[in-house]
Amino acid sequence: MLIPLGTVAGTVIGLYLGIWASVVTVLAAAAVAGILVGGLWNRAGAALLAVAAVMGTGFFSGPTLHETYLKQFGERTDALVVDTAKRYNAKGHERDICRVVDTSGAVTDLGERQNCYGQFKSKQHITLFKDPHGGLDPWAEATRDRGLDTVSLSATGGMFAITVTAVFYAGARRRSGREMDARKVRKYARARRTA
Repeated sequence: MLIPLGTVAGTVIGLYLGIWASVVTVLAAAAVAGILVGGLWNRAGAALLAVAAVMGTGFFSGPTLHETYLKQFGERTDALVVDTAKRYNAKGHERDICRVVDTSGAVTDLGERQNCYGQFKSKQHITLFKDPHGGLDPWAEATRDRGLDTVSLSATGGMFAITVTAVFYAGARRRSGREMDARKVRKYARARRTA
């Protein structure tokens, strides 16, 4: 249970400290899962599944937690989309940007991490969900609805459940080093007899 919880905690930390904090924490959790399940408990298949599920949990939980927190606890602010544009990053990938002005007059540039994927038109009224503590970037929605995306919640919950199940299965069916050595001896002894 600590491995998937550590993964989710790492993505929450990454929301505030930056994406590299999330990446390092998720990779550390994946390494712990692989070493514990595959190396110490000798369950290679479960280790592969646990590592893949930890990576999936980290991939899905960051954006899902960002949206969920801001939509449930964030302050709703009316805003107007002033301009939309496409920007190219250093690798040449196209990114959408929305420039919005809220009712206080503050101008904010929103990217894909704030739910601006080119779906908003210029001069469209939208709702910004702002972090009451000011630590997270705002989240943009076309309506004032606080409803959540069930697909991302389901994907995050599914990855979390797969991780817990894989680690629990491997922990319940551990193989000792002595058992693995006896298995190798039987395998090689059988090969010598047939040769």
